[in-house]
Amino acid sequence: MVHRRSISGETVVFGNHGALWGNAMTWFDHDTGTVWSQPLGEAIVGPLKGTTLDLLPSTLTEWGEWKRLHPETEALDAPGEPTRFSLQQMSIVVVFGQDSAAYPVKDLVEVVNDTVDGVPIAVALDQRTEGSWTVFSRMLDDGTVVELAFSGSGELVDVLSGTTFHISRGTGINGSLSDQILDQLPAFTSFTKDYFTFYPDGRIWENG
Repeated sequence: MVHRRSISGETVVFGNHGALWGNAMTWFDHDTGTVWSQPLGEAIVGPLKGTTLDLLPSTLTEWGEWKRLHPETEALDAPGEPTRFSLQQMSIVVVFGQDSAAYPVKDLVEVVNDTVDGVPIAVALDQRTEGSWTVFSRMLDDGTVVELAFSGSGELVDVLSGTTFHISRGTGINGSLSDQILDQLPAFTSFTKDYFTFYPDGRIWENG
């Protein structure tokens, strides 16, 4: 997950607090020592308690695919062995206003067309990879709301117009709406079992 690290127009430096809250990572900011919840992006202890950070669009993808799409990219090479969690234990979480929904990765065999707080969304897990996912708005700039599915090639297709869109970028590929772009939305992964700890009034999407 990615947050905008500015508060009241000032850029803030964060560090790993080292403790878990609700089985999830916490941060501290270097200026005030306030402790922040990673899933909520909210200050939970300290002078800035109650302050929230803006969640930004991001995605989870394989390095090879990212490098192909962004050949000039840079990567953080952190020391030590990576911590590996099974995505099958996790959900993709979408939050808008007071509404939130979790989409268990293990159940995402098709594109999910849903609505969260009145926002029409699509949750897509690229079936050609080991866990690349993206969340898009289904409302185009011209007000059209598309209904998405997987195309035969594994991209996204609007079932009404037949327009195909790139599954990672959201750009139109061909069809009557190919001049349109699907806007990527903020989302993040969370252990499914911990979802209600942070969003007690949320819902877990069920396939079928």
